[in-house]
Amino acid sequence: MPDTTVQTGTPFQDLPAARAARSEDPQSAAVDYSGTVAKDLAYVEHEPGVHKPDPILVADNVTRRFGGIAAVDVGHFEIERHGITALIGPNGAGKTTFFNLMTGFDKPDTGTWQFDGNDLASVSSEKVARMGMVRTFQLTKVMNRLTVLDNMLIGAPDQPGEGMLRSLFPMLWKSREKEIITQAESLLDRFLLLKKKDDYAGSLSGGQRKLLEMARALMSNPQLVMLDEPMAGVNPALKQSLLDHIVALRDEGTSVLFVEHDMNMVRHIADWVTVMAEGKIVAEGPPRDVMNDPAVVDAYLGAHANIDLGDDSVLQDVE
Repeated sequence: MPDTTVQTGTPFQDLPAARAARSEDPQSAAVDYSGTVAKDLAYVEHEPGVHKPDPILVADNVTRRFGGIAAVDVGHFEIERHGITALIGPNGAGKTTFFNLMTGFDKPDTGTWQFDGNDLASVSSEKVARMGMVRTFQLTKVMNRLTVLDNMLIGAPDQPGEGMLRSLFPMLWKSREKEIITQAESLLDRFLLLKKKDDYAGSLSGGQRKLLEMARALMSNPQLVMLDEPMAGVNPALKQSLLDHIVALRDEGTSVLFVEHDMNMVRHIADWVTVMAEGKIVAEGPPRDVMNDPAVVDAYLGAHANIDLGDDSVLQDVE
């Protein structure tokens, strides 16, 4: 097998040959998305707004202001296809606002962005979801007075029985409804919620609601899943389950972008980390490199993050 080892910064036009060589490996019976993404990202420089070998989401000059405050001011941003990308930054950095802009829940003041080559400017949130880019929310959005199973069914596309006229003719939609219910129960079983399928969603714990929202997002078989703080408020006993589900998404070929403050989670599962501060992209790279970046430490903790607060002489120096 030819040597496909590359150094950071190798031109992207060499990627097709490297990928073709890897695909000829007789020992590779299935696609190893984790290994493929890691090898492809080895080409990428560790700098803000860097281009990726195979981006699924690309944003240019996206800005959003509230009054005199620039909540988002992103010059260039890309997400690598089939990878797990973490979007981190301090509170108020603009991460959730950026999510809202990309998914059609808010409109930017300027900018363009494309998903899988399709322009998303002026595209509504429901159409964005139908195109294959779905999201979850920091505060879970479940229908409390519907059962867990009914919450899942809401997320399924192509439901002919929703039409007023077609609903009068069960033979037109019964088979599709059975397919959707089977898919929903399979996902609930995977997320350990099958026993709760007939319970009201409002009776679930915070962690179970996070699982339900993630499972519902998968009903549309998306290409990109965007998770806004999936670990926020989750019982530690459920955190490992959520981690496993996110990794499983990548292993199945789904691209993942998630916002998170739990640096241990980021370090263990992310292929690539992008850092936002004051609405801007300030750093990018593999988790280990980003965690040691002085710009990242400063953005999170301030310039005096490493001082000993018990040393009075340090306080005098700060003054």
